[in-house]
Amino acid sequence: MDAALYGPHGFFVSGTGPADHFRTSVHASPAFAAAVFRLVSRLDAALGFPTPFDVVDVGAGRGELLRTLATLARHAAPPATTPATATPHTATPRTTSPHTTFPRTAVPHTTSPTGTRPEPSPLAHRLRLTAVELAPRPPDLPSDIDWTAEIRPALTGLLIATEWLDNIPLDIAGRTETGHHYRLVDPRTGTESPGPPLTTPDTTWLTHWHPTPPPTPPTPHPPPPGSSPVIKRFASETGPEPDANLLIDRVEIGRSRDEAWGRAVGRVGRGVAVAVDYGHVREGRPVGGTLTGYRGGRQVPPVPDGSCDITAHVAMDSVAAAGAQVAESAYTLVSQREALRALGVDGGRPPLSLAGTDPAGYVRALATASAAAELTDPAGLGGHYWLLQPVGVAVDALMAR
Repeated sequence: MDAALYGPHGFFVSGTGPADHFRTSVHASPAFAAAVFRLVSRLDAALGFPTPFDVVDVGAGRGELLRTLATLARHAAPPATTPATATPHTATPRTTSPHTTFPRTAVPHTTSPTGTRPEPSPLAHRLRLTAVELAPRPPDLPSDIDWTAEIRPALTGLLIATEWLDNIPLDIAGRTETGHHYRLVDPRTGTESPGPPLTTPDTTWLTHWHPTPPPTPPTPHPPPPGSSPVIKRFASETGPEPDANLLIDRVEIGRSRDEAWGRAVGRVGRGVAVAVDYGHVREGRPVGGTLTGYRGGRQVPPVPDGSCDITAHVAMDSVAAAGAQVAESAYTLVSQREALRALGVDGGRPPLSLAGTDPAGYVRALATASAAAELTDPAGLGGHYWLLQPVGVAVDALMAR
């Protein structure tokens, strides 16, 4: 999978880029970038208007999000001046549990002779945009956007990874009578075959994050025909629970995603790391896994020959725990619908009365609402998760409506 996606002729390092094969929130609507820019502006103020303010896009595609953010920054109003009597900024204590805290670190502010803090420079003058991507730099990328294969350390600002974790290669395992074994795949055909037993780290991950019950033993004396009810009664209002035997086929081991996210969070000195992706949590792991491929806008078999995107949903709770351990602070995990609504994108239709007073404005507002509705549709992009991992700053105020 690694060679198929990121090798010399891999899917993500050759060709015109992922936008020709599938749509992400970045490609779906400018409203997504506008919401991210609101988060950037709020975070900039929370951090005390640092110079530089980093925005690092991990898995940046061809830099689409950063291009839009640069434009929004150039047209943004300057930051408001803060009275000198305001409470000095204090970093939020990092916590790993309700009983474990780390020292607060005060960030001093200087004041001007007039009694107000110096007016911060416009964000556009302080913004340092960096695309992290293994593909070659696009020839038309603006010169003010850096292009690199690695995340720089000690960044101050926002690190965002939109549909990056789902493309981090992972291992597939199948359960046999002797325990879980890796599944091997032929890179030419995609045909799978049994492989060696899992390593201890992967077994530990699977036991904790993707527990599967033992197969249901056969009934020694099956009931006579006609003695069982035709309609099964469920003890839970949520419906039937999957048969244990259905869970033994194949599972996806997300440890590689945990490690990748932990490394990314470790690069943030002060700020917030955000992962936007489709995924699941322990209580609702998909039966049989989610590995699939995409090519030319269509879902295709995940043959690892470099011709298609290969993706699998992310175990978001496992990834979140890994990032929180590195940052030594709690994470926030919400749906994209919730996150975008908190950042001003709700998909609500404009009032019909506007059509009578400002027909052109009504049409524009209706188009904006339609685009926002796609981003917040819980059956589509709105069902993505937003994982926010703060480092030395509080998230609650950033995501308040």
